[in-house]
Amino acid sequence: MTTRTAGGGEFAEIERLGREQLRRLQNQRLVKVVERVAEQVEFYRERFRQAGLEPGDIRSVNDLALLPCTCKDDLRQHYPFGLFALPPAQIARIHCSSGTTGKPTVSGYSRADLELLGEVAARSLAAAGARPGMTLHNAYGYGLFTGGLGLHAGAERLGLTVVPVSGGMTERQMTLIEDFTPEVLCCTPSYALTLTERFAAKGRSGQDLSLKFAVLGAEPWSETVRRQVDEGLGIRSTNCYGLSEVIGPGVSQECLEGRSGSHIWEDHFYPEIVDPDSGEPRAEGQEGVLVLTTLTKQAMPLLRYWTGDITSLSSDPCPCGRTHVRMAPVRGRSDDMLIVRGVNFYPSRVEELLAEFHNLGPHHQLRLTREDSHDHVMLRVEPRLAHLSDGDREALAQRLKSRMKSAIGLTFRIEVTEPGQIPRSKGGKLSRVDDRRKAE
Repeated sequence: MTTRTAGGGEFAEIERLGREQLRRLQNQRLVKVVERVAEQVEFYRERFRQAGLEPGDIRSVNDLALLPCTCKDDLRQHYPFGLFALPPAQIARIHCSSGTTGKPTVSGYSRADLELLGEVAARSLAAAGARPGMTLHNAYGYGLFTGGLGLHAGAERLGLTVVPVSGGMTERQMTLIEDFTPEVLCCTPSYALTLTERFAAKGRSGQDLSLKFAVLGAEPWSETVRRQVDEGLGIRSTNCYGLSEVIGPGVSQECLEGRSGSHIWEDHFYPEIVDPDSGEPRAEGQEGVLVLTTLTKQAMPLLRYWTGDITSLSSDPCPCGRTHVRMAPVRGRSDDMLIVRGVNFYPSRVEELLAEFHNLGPHHQLRLTREDSHDHVMLRVEPRLAHLSDGDREALAQRLKSRMKSAIGLTFRIEVTEPGQIPRSKGGKLSRVDDRRKAE
């Protein structure tokens, strides 16, 4: 089954496929991809042998649980091309992670894979409100990171004019937005916040800008961030989810109508939710690790790829009419859970609690240190007001300390900084956790 070139609602047929029809399509495609990897990839042939399985034992997505998950370490151990299912001459492009914690993870793309990347990115942009003839300001990074090139391809396929700005150089970004009058903005949520603040500092509100829609992703973000960006830039922002190991941007996308979970394009990616510790499947609605199987990728198909992202799935009807399952906003990564003096929590939980304090801005930072063999966590926050009295600052810190203690069960040190003291995004991903314990 193929889809037509994106534009307006051209993907409506596949996006609104009945659940039974969609499952039949998934099963057909899964059988083919299992046959391919078993024939072309030694890693998967060995996986089948270890599991006591033949490729023919996997006849439907329900059989996938018989196989172990493929993890990022598997990609690193077979660096650079050990998981490719095509010879080098048939690889059209290579992307990879930054490799800041060791060898990067490498992803290969055939020409058909690049078409797929353009298709799902175009489908995602259309779901976010983009239409042919609009102009897209693309502030995602170009290069080995898939975000910039992936959404660029999707925008061109959808029929948009693309301004390939890439990340950084915020003053130039603002000038181009004002001069080129784009309707669509693509960037990380933290960088959208940076643009919001910088435009406000110039006295420019959302009413002064041409922007209407924003496609934000590559890092977790909260409803607090969404509200501030929407109000500051005069837009409706939606979440785009992807990862280079699977395809890049466009694995799933929030629709403009619902903005309550991102539709996973299930004709290309089959999702599961599993227990972070045992790996056992979890029921719809239950939170766990997202595991994805590629159904149409050629160069580097992956069976049961452990994304590490904590979320849940829902097939409840969506206002937009799309039938593809929705994933909840990612709460964090399974390997990003913080453990401080025996207490486990995700950084996203802190962000949720900060949203209760309307006199705080969205910028914050968690700083973890180790002193005399004991772990400590400092929460640095910024007030919305430019200046607070010492008394107001102390009262706010005490309220925050009490709220964190009651909700998380941990005593935080609180620092209420002056506005502008906490790091901002300069165009790329922004980490709000500064864990200094290993270094100390």
